[in-house]
Amino acid sequence: MSLKNIRNFSIIAHIDHGKSTLADRLLQLTGTISDREMTEQVLDDMELEREKGVTIKASAVRMVYTAENGEKYELNLIDTPGHVDFGYEVSRALAACEGALLVVDASQGMEAQTLANLYLALEADLEIIPVINKIDLASARPDEVANEIGALMGVPPDQILRISAKEGINVESVLDALVNKIPPPIGSDEAPLRALIFDTHYDPYKGVVAYVRIFDGMIKETNMLQLMATGVKLKPVEVGFFSPSLSPTKVLHVGDVGYIATGLKTVHDCRVGDTFTTAEHPALEALPGYKKVKPMVFAGVYPVEGEEYADLKDALEKLQLNDASLIFEPETSQALNFGFRCGFLGMFHMEIIQERLEREYDLDIIITSPSVEYEILKRDGTVVRIDSPAKLPNEGEIAEIREPWMKIQIFTPTDYYGTVMDLVTKRRGVFVSQDYPTSTRVQLNYEIPLSEIIVDFFDQLKSRTKGYASLDYQFYEYRPDDLVKLEVLINMEPVDALAMIVHRDNAYRIGQALVSKLKKLIPRQLFAVPVQASAGGRVISRANVKALRKDVLAKCYGGDVTRKKKLLEKQKRGKKRMKKIGRVEIPQEAFLAVLRLRDD
Repeated sequence: MSLKNIRNFSIIAHIDHGKSTLADRLLQLTGTISDREMTEQVLDDMELEREKGVTIKASAVRMVYTAENGEKYELNLIDTPGHVDFGYEVSRALAACEGALLVVDASQGMEAQTLANLYLALEADLEIIPVINKIDLASARPDEVANEIGALMGVPPDQILRISAKEGINVESVLDALVNKIPPPIGSDEAPLRALIFDTHYDPYKGVVAYVRIFDGMIKETNMLQLMATGVKLKPVEVGFFSPSLSPTKVLHVGDVGYIATGLKTVHDCRVGDTFTTAEHPALEALPGYKKVKPMVFAGVYPVEGEEYADLKDALEKLQLNDASLIFEPETSQALNFGFRCGFLGMFHMEIIQERLEREYDLDIIITSPSVEYEILKRDGTVVRIDSPAKLPNEGEIAEIREPWMKIQIFTPTDYYGTVMDLVTKRRGVFVSQDYPTSTRVQLNYEIPLSEIIVDFFDQLKSRTKGYASLDYQFYEYRPDDLVKLEVLINMEPVDALAMIVHRDNAYRIGQALVSKLKKLIPRQLFAVPVQASAGGRVISRANVKALRKDVLAKCYGGDVTRKKKLLEKQKRGKKRMKKIGRVEIPQEAFLAVLRLRDD
């Protein structure tokens, strides 16, 4: 197809604003999928995506649309996630496009993630088409929302498209807008090949399948290809496009979005952000890739059964290929033996990875309490970064501990202004500014420590605002504070997997809450088990898990009291000996208890 008839675009939106439903309608209107094959959320093909109603993976599909003038257009849609944790996926998809549909819910209006994704699209210099969705709802406010978008983007409110993707109202106008407003790609088939890898997945038969956008040149299935960053040379197993399933073809031209089945079996050879070129006539320079993603939340992932360690390593490598933002490295724990320290973009990302490991790879795993990356200034002037409290140097070596602070934006109806401010202030948040996009909505800007928002901040925010508030966050800086390591000792042995770094003012409260919870969760032994919390080198809380008692006096049915004393003394000596050599098994619930400590 001629280059001037190709349009590459993304759909960006806040979570649950109808992005996947609009993609479904576009697929139906262009005849890409027949009514018989149609299911809800076609592009969300992962079981987890359908279950949670959230797009997790960017996916691509080619549609052919016949416009009113009779011309045929090739529309390449790269679908993007809407959750704040998957902003990295969004930025990669946008780099492969010339335009974007900005979808806004007519009842909710502009939200934090809508703005964040809009700024990403503007950074990528894309043509943006605003669309108001869900106009069929009783609570829809299309005029108000149009004024909001108009004020933000400088677009006349009456020119903004108003649709209902679910009911199919006015969706045809979206296709016309795509054809008329988004510019065609530029480039030449004759130039040396440059194809950007914007995503990958692993196929057991075809090896690593790279999703590519071709900026220069063309790919034939007979070409010898080379990856510019790693230098790996390969002959493709298959070349094709998405319809939305993999459809093989002989050649991909400039401007096309498609895939290359590489046949590579190792995950390190084919990286997202790399550039494909031909081995015979290589391009002089690679396309600009992506900035390296920075994980925000770290946790230990351990197999319940030690012999599953190799399976877990294999599963993490395959997941990393599918999700470039996941990082991991081996680590050992006294309590849990061998496992991996994994870096995630946020708590939702961590939850998704945990569920995928358990479902797709049939693994039983334990995930330790999440922590963030701290910067430690030692007394000798050196600076080290640690992502696990167990790696914290001795207190005598530390000059100061710096923790990561975030800039957060909270969008909320003005009715919940007070309760949101109360929540953020309790979490050591510092107020920066506020804006009123409309008379009924406020945007609150705060600075807050990352450790205060990773566990349940989002849940608390949603419950306090009845689901109306939305949140976006970006890393700001490292700041020193009065932080201490809170250690948990079970039977006088420190359990590194339960250690955490907390503010000194909160250490006593958190230590007490954790000890009380662990006392209920640790199974009783034949000897008393002390559970202690220690901070700054001293024990700040203690509780005993009572011993199970065997009735050694059952056979004493009379006689002198000294006989009873003798039996009790013998039992006491046995328990003392057992306590020295006894091992306390810590159940998985104990590691999850740390996540449920907050009671505000």
